[in-house]
Amino acid sequence: MLIRDATPEEHDEIGRVTAEAYRGFVRDEAYLERIANVRERASRTRILVATDLDGAIVGSLTLELSTRVNPADDPLEAHRAHIRMLGVSPAAQSRGIGRALMRAAEDRARDEGKTEMTLHTTQAMVAAQRMYEALGYERMADEILPDGFVLLGYRKELGAPSV
Repeated sequence: MLIRDATPEEHDEIGRVTAEAYRGFVRDEAYLERIANVRERASRTRILVATDLDGAIVGSLTLELSTRVNPADDPLEAHRAHIRMLGVSPAAQSRGIGRALMRAAEDRARDEGKTEMTLHTTQAMVAAQRMYEALGYERMADEILPDGFVLLGYRKELGAPSV
């Protein structure tokens, strides 16, 4: 497996794989379309991609370092990076790809001088919650959307680079 920055030519396939990973966990199809639209957020964020040995895209992660996926959102504090839209192809899950993407994101955030990483997930994403906690993430305040939907908050202090 290789983790690297995505190229523009890969955006459509990354979007397809990420939306596939989220299918069954989202409340509406409109969010799946937003997840799949990597090209729209790539100019404001860093897109990491995981490929298998044959070069096939098996996962991705969107990393907010200074600007947000949603330009209308409050800006990130200078010390913080935020993970969005981590997804691993269902056929490639349970092979450590999500962990590898998380560690790569943490390393890139450290390289940018960030000392804290945050993220949100949903109550239905139990495997993701277990992974975040195993990686040292702690619960923080949840975000409650206007319609009452709860996003579980997680944070981690970034120390030395991962091994």
